Amino acid sequence: MAGDGKTESLCFYVNGKKVTDSNADPETMLLSHLRERLGLTGTKYGCGGGGCGACTVMVSRYQPGTKTIRHFSANACLLPVCQLQGAAVTTVEGIGNTRTRLHPVQERLAKAHGSQCGFCTPGMVMSMYTLLRNKPQPTMEDITEALGGNLCRCTGYRPIVDGYKTFCQEENCCQANGNGGDCCLNGNRTFQENENNIPRLFDQADLLPLDPSQELIFPPELILMAETQTQRTQTFRGERITWVSPVSLEELVLLKSRHPQAPLVMGNTNIGPDMKFKGILHPVIISPTRVEDLFEVTQTAEGVWVGAGSSVSRLRSLLEGLVGSLPPEHTEVYRALLQQLVNLGGQQIRNVATIGGNIVSAFPNSDLNPVLAAGNCKLRVISKEGKWEIVLDKDFFVGFGKTILKPEEIVLSVFIPISRKWEIVRAFRQAPRKENALATVTTGMRVMFSEGSRVVREISIYYGGVAPCTVSANKTCAAIVGRRWDEGTLSEAYTSLLDEVSLPPSAPGGKVEFRRSLTLSLLFKFNLHVLQRLREMNVITEELPEGVHSAVRPLPRKLQPSIQDFQGVLEGQGGVDPVGRPMMHRSALSQATGEAVYCDDVPKTEGELFLVLVTSTRPHAKIIDLDTSEALRLQGVLDVITHSDIPGRKVRTWSGYHEELLAEKEVSCVGQLLCAVVADTKTHAKLGAAAVKVYYEDLPDPVYTVEEAIEKNSYFEPRRVIEQGNVTKAFDAVDQIYEGEMRLSGQEHFYMETQSMLVVPSGEEKEMTVYVACQHPACTQEAVAETLDIPSNRVSCIVKRIGGAFGGKLTKTTVLACITAVAAWKTSCPVRCVLERGEDMLISGGRHPVLGTYKVGFMADGKIVAADIRYYANAGNTSDESVGIIEKFLLHMDNAYNIPNLRGHSSACRTNMPSNTAFRGAGVPQCMMVVENMINDVAMKLGRTAEEIREVNMYRGPSQTHFKYEFDPENLHRCWDLCKAKSDYANRRSAIAQFNQTNRWKKRGLSIIPIKYGIGFAEGFLNQAAALVHIYKDGSVLVNHGGIEMGQGIHTKIQQVASRELHIPSSLIHLTETSTTTVPNTSPTAASFGTDANGMAVKDACQTLYQRLEPIRKQQPDASWETWIKTAYFQKISLSATGYHRGADSYMNWESQEGQPYAYYTYGACSSEVELDCLTGDYRTVRTDIVMDIGHSINPSVDIGQIEGAFIQGLGLYTLEELKFSPSGMLYTRGPSQYKIPAVCDIPLQFNVYLLPGSDNPHAIYSSKGIGEPALFLGSAVFFAIKDAVAAARAESGLVGPFSLSSPATPEKACLACVTPFTKMVPVSKPGSFSPWSLNI
Repeated sequence: MAGDGKTESLCFYVNGKKVTDSNADPETMLLSHLRERLGLTGTKYGCGGGGCGACTVMVSRYQPGTKTIRHFSANACLLPVCQLQGAAVTTVEGIGNTRTRLHPVQERLAKAHGSQCGFCTPGMVMSMYTLLRNKPQPTMEDITEALGGNLCRCTGYRPIVDGYKTFCQEENCCQANGNGGDCCLNGNRTFQENENNIPRLFDQADLLPLDPSQELIFPPELILMAETQTQRTQTFRGERITWVSPVSLEELVLLKSRHPQAPLVMGNTNIGPDMKFKGILHPVIISPTRVEDLFEVTQTAEGVWVGAGSSVSRLRSLLEGLVGSLPPEHTEVYRALLQQLVNLGGQQIRNVATIGGNIVSAFPNSDLNPVLAAGNCKLRVISKEGKWEIVLDKDFFVGFGKTILKPEEIVLSVFIPISRKWEIVRAFRQAPRKENALATVTTGMRVMFSEGSRVVREISIYYGGVAPCTVSANKTCAAIVGRRWDEGTLSEAYTSLLDEVSLPPSAPGGKVEFRRSLTLSLLFKFNLHVLQRLREMNVITEELPEGVHSAVRPLPRKLQPSIQDFQGVLEGQGGVDPVGRPMMHRSALSQATGEAVYCDDVPKTEGELFLVLVTSTRPHAKIIDLDTSEALRLQGVLDVITHSDIPGRKVRTWSGYHEELLAEKEVSCVGQLLCAVVADTKTHAKLGAAAVKVYYEDLPDPVYTVEEAIEKNSYFEPRRVIEQGNVTKAFDAVDQIYEGEMRLSGQEHFYMETQSMLVVPSGEEKEMTVYVACQHPACTQEAVAETLDIPSNRVSCIVKRIGGAFGGKLTKTTVLACITAVAAWKTSCPVRCVLERGEDMLISGGRHPVLGTYKVGFMADGKIVAADIRYYANAGNTSDESVGIIEKFLLHMDNAYNIPNLRGHSSACRTNMPSNTAFRGAGVPQCMMVVENMINDVAMKLGRTAEEIREVNMYRGPSQTHFKYEFDPENLHRCWDLCKAKSDYANRRSAIAQFNQTNRWKKRGLSIIPIKYGIGFAEGFLNQAAALVHIYKDGSVLVNHGGIEMGQGIHTKIQQVASRELHIPSSLIHLTETSTTTVPNTSPTAASFGTDANGMAVKDACQTLYQRLEPIRKQQPDASWETWIKTAYFQKISLSATGYHRGADSYMNWESQEGQPYAYYTYGACSSEVELDCLTGDYRTVRTDIVMDIGHSINPSVDIGQIEGAFIQGLGLYTLEELKFSPSGMLYTRGPSQYKIPAVCDIPLQFNVYLLPGSDNPHAIYSSKGIGEPALFLGSAVFFAIKDAVAAARAESGLVGPFSLSSPATPEKACLACVTPFTKMVPVSKPGSFSPWSLNI
């Protein structure tokens, strides 16, 4: 029993090596054990809640009963070490490495260019590896399902899928049909050139074969243990928790009776996150994973009893077997459950989450409970009082997370009955993301008809997501029973349902109008399914009305072969010259094996401490007292760092405004930094931070929204204005004037690697070494020096690589590094700070939410003559980068359009929200979205297509922007025309019109969007760069430069530059970390300018070195490179050189409203097609075609990867990602379970990218162009395709003309904008009559 007996010793294996632990702590997860105890840092921390897949490992267990070994993927962040007795764990390090042997799973991902920043890569590798261990020849569906629980923020997923589909053998694959030489699995383009001289991204012939016989064997010792050792109860004790693992049902019942409040933990997918994120403490935990009675499956004539401990994956496998073996009329419930099981979390979650846990957790939006309840399922329950059965019905769920079960009662098994003849069961769900997302509304519906008739004998309708728990529509069901299933009955049912299943307007979770409409539209879908089934059973003869079939037809989901089209190198280019070739990311193999070192992978040093921040819980308040006394009394806590501990400068200054490192007297947002707790471990530091007491006095009238800021004149100055022509006068001469607005929500960076830093004091002459994941090490160096009041030459800032950044690791990283440095300074110890995902999202800020308003004057032919546009950005509580971003609004507000009379105003609104910052595109994605929406409105006013209006207004011939910047838009038009041609735009537009005429409830939409994006910094001094190149005596070359590798491939391109300039193979060139000790005074790696600037600096250094070798080269023309270098050394020729690039002298004069803020423009165009379900708002991107002008690509694989990744991030911005804040300014969405970024399921089914041929750019290295940011805006093509589909749906209701659809176009917004009969039935609460659940930011 808990508290009795001695602590057990734990025995398991990791990568074939035995691990024993006699002091296992119940609070220790496998992830921290791997990283901190075993030094296996390949497994990454991404979110800590099982939502991102970065920590995926394979767990293998021997099954004595069947003498088989089960392999399954799992999230190491949720897997308690105490649960691993007898298990074999395989991590990314255990399957292959670059020193001995790569595994094909690692190699194929790398060679297919599926690794950019690389932080998600080990998790992807292990998900795929586990699939192959279970199924060596998977289908494409198997692959996408296996990767469904893994998130990537860089690649756009296409290259990952392309790399891994080389493992599958589809029946219709050209390889299976004998055409392997030009196989679709090659991604249509590989490095080699085929017989048609078409260059390709990678060659499948170069890939290692998969040999299952070479895999790591399951440890024989564990088999022997399982078969011979008598299992006994295990007890593990930690500082706060006792963990008990019984082996018999009797013992489990006794334990539960003694500790009724102790949770039963099996998958740890519910209890684990609650303990971690909500601070819930359970002194005793019971883990019955070894109680065999909980896993028994018994099939009877009436149905099947499934052990409550069975995992969701096992349940799915069982039901699939039953569906295949039983008559269809008996499997209605089983098929409905299977439909829900596929979407229940990612594969890693489904492998460990149990059916019993899913039921008793009683989540209000559970996918399974409504189906189980509707299907007349029941539970077998046990306690010390005995066994009995409970029907899973309307009385079982009694509140949020509550059932009628008593604390000491245990669910033993679940009975799922077979269905009967004349019985129809269906399940439906709607979720924020297509897969791996908790449902917004979910339902299970069952109807039983009298034999051979359409008279309803029984009916059950259960909903999740519309109440604190699963609810039954009893009254509606009662009104249907005994009646004929027809339109009249259903019409009354909708009215009854609307009254019965009601949500208050301020209900938790929001989306009230949408959720209520879904209860109706999902019943309508059920109605259509029932009518279809009745016709199949010959009960009715009439067909469903024309066009209505689309309501029951699923959205398309099959991935199609995609095209990546680029130009080969020029004829005559030497084979050793890699420029222009699709060279693999130089760290891809290291990233795929887990060998790549990120900031938190730097080994822990002796005496190292951990820092955890304390943040404000009030949006606008005075700090009355900061009480740290209780925290300082806790075990392991050494100190608390406050404002008064900072020896030097206590603020950072952005755009002329000061930002306190740690608040002293007042806070201005929830999440503002107050102090930092330093302790010997992360756990102790977190407990210490929780113990700090802060006393506030609230200040009046906090400002949250831009409307409130406008009303109170709350801005960061300066506000900007720009105008060309005479806008006011031009409005008098136009045919029509229209006024509208566009709202854009913010966006979280969600880089996979959270903010991370380690500050190590040397103990000599005040020296500090700062290891940090940041984009601007020189800024961090300077800030740390000023904070500590020491010279910059005492601070070394080192960045090896970072796991994604997107602009989010500039300003806030600097602040965090300063605080960490103060802690290291004060304690004289190394101090590490790694934010958890929720902390990172709360603290770091994101993309600015924007309100754009416009007044546009245009002629009958669509020509826009005048436009007055106003931008209001929610900057948050500090200025950060906001002033620069609102300036960029105005510099890009024209996009591709020549509007002769154009006026823009932009303002950074000062609010009591967390400060927003730079994000990929730095304001361009917001400002262009407003302009494109304006174009769309003009088209709708005139009854013309948007692409017609875009073409009429595009720049033509030598042109000048509204700030008098001259450029030639020829390549803009070439991109536009090629995109229309490659996408077959005209024919598809006609096909979509036909589709929409014949489908009432599914609509397709199509759009094409251009972009003209300025590259470089408007502040000329930021365009400079430097480099340092060494040649060693053996001929190897070391390159240092000021750019940061964050997945965009800058190091790979720099290696290609050095290779070309030195005329040597890339294999001789190495790039180490970026360090302020080697290259000082660097500029930030941002603005898509990293390769442009640093590449030129490296080119300069290499040319200097090559010129120094010229005399030797002439003397020994046939000698090798190595010989030249040795000769040069003995002749005392310097083999080290610095390089420098001054960069463009860009500027913008806001007084004269003219300037040259950019070095050049990158152009592009994107066409996207979607199919929309009007009843739920769900959509699929059917096809996307992108054409980009990037000059002469230095590395097509890297550039295409950047284009695809940016596009998918833009798709997230404009259609998916929503930040939600409470009415008091607290961020609700603080992890992947609440905040949804695109996953594998979101990539376009056909995703084609074409690099514009024949393009030159004299303003950048080798005639290339910057590409990191521009393509993000092209994700708006999906938004406008959705809007096009919504317009078609609205036309069915007689609604034409402009309408409002804010960004992101989530399923909620798209569905409500369609104005279906069901959305119109839902009454809308009057604003101001209730307190909303969340702010409309």
